Amino acid sequence: MKILTALLASSFALALTGCDDRTVKTIETAELIKNLNNPEYVIIDTRQDSLYNGFKDKNATRGGHIKGAIQFTTEWLDGIAEDKFESFAAGKGINKQKTLVFYDTNPDNLERVSAEFAARGYKVRVFKDFLNYANANENPLELFPNFQYSVSPQWIYAVMQGEKPETYNNHDFMVFEVSWGPLEKAKAYTQHIVGAYHFNTDWIENDPMWNLSDPKTIEANLLKNGITKDKTIILYSDNQLAAYRLFWTLKWAGVNDVRVLNGNLATWVDANLPTETQVNIPKPESQFGAVIPANPQIDISTPQQAIEAQSAGLKLISNRSWDEYQGKISGYDYIPGKGEPQGAIWGFAGTDSSNMADYYDPDNTLRNPNEIFALWETQGIKQGDKLAFYCGTGWRAGVPWFITQLAGWQDTYVYDGGWNMWQMDSKFPVQKGAPNNMSKPDAKNDFGKVMKKGASCKS
Repeated sequence: MKILTALLASSFALALTGCDDRTVKTIETAELIKNLNNPEYVIIDTRQDSLYNGFKDKNATRGGHIKGAIQFTTEWLDGIAEDKFESFAAGKGINKQKTLVFYDTNPDNLERVSAEFAARGYKVRVFKDFLNYANANENPLELFPNFQYSVSPQWIYAVMQGEKPETYNNHDFMVFEVSWGPLEKAKAYTQHIVGAYHFNTDWIENDPMWNLSDPKTIEANLLKNGITKDKTIILYSDNQLAAYRLFWTLKWAGVNDVRVLNGNLATWVDANLPTETQVNIPKPESQFGAVIPANPQIDISTPQQAIEAQSAGLKLISNRSWDEYQGKISGYDYIPGKGEPQGAIWGFAGTDSSNMADYYDPDNTLRNPNEIFALWETQGIKQGDKLAFYCGTGWRAGVPWFITQLAGWQDTYVYDGGWNMWQMDSKFPVQKGAPNNMSKPDAKNDFGKVMKKGASCKS
């Protein structure tokens, strides 16, 4: 009996030890700092993107994220398929051999994410003192130089309420829902952010090239919609490609302050912010305030210009789907030619010509720029290179270009003519098939397809 009791006690002690290994422990600032460069530790920011990118958290004197931290935003838990969780985490460098340190200023979110990983057998620690860490100037933080371009629903709502949220120093703003088609056909505008106007992408581009229209036409259309260089223009779109296309165009035109909602209308609704169905018509303006284009240098318009730039060291980056890049399909019913401009490098994209899935997180917000840059490095694309992004007709190219601007990269452009204009003239050299029979690179972003919890109730 004594032997049995001793064996049971020993087994119980072992069980407690095993459970204790899986409990979530707190890590203090000194230990965290000591392990910032430890490859066996992964520091993970679970806050929303805008805070990670550089906006200040509430009561913080500095913005950004802990040096070297990666992201695993709490909202992603609702968008990752069960059978994809561990492989998706592994793509970000998260595995069960490393010590994971999660931090957040929202204790409920911190508890939710840390508990999820602990329950799955990961070694989990939590850092609960981020505010004090951020407010001590000697503690290393990182941010993206132009973090202000990508804004949260809460930031936009504060502007709408007449407040002055961080980086907003204006007194005049406009919000636009951006999509293709006139008002009566704009399905995405049926329900929209309160006060938002519709912006038809036909006002900045035209067929059959779908390049930017001539400057005078664009100026007239901007003025018709009340857009001047000195107003803060806030953009969003159900298909974010449209918003990023217009962001690039407005920067080309010369608008000083342009922002994009990180996400789409569902992101706004999930934040419990108001929408409406009434049509809003903007008040026209008479003077833009600058000669359009004020920044022509960010546009490479034609294939000939692209070829000349290539000879001077420019890298032409394709953001077309893998089947388009290989020349198996053109990607469009109105583009007959298949292939790519000679020398094009694949820069990751989406499943077809309508999306850029490799660039989005499970909650449909933009993926962490650092993750994109790591993918680009595998393709020989790096900061300091002269880069021109392109797709079929320009929409998809706006996403990677925006990310380079967020991160403050220089010498990045959009080749506006894209594959569409290139394939219209047989004199321009074409490549078919991935160079050196390369296999499709792994985007490390497969989170599966799930219905976001609560989405049907909020939409």
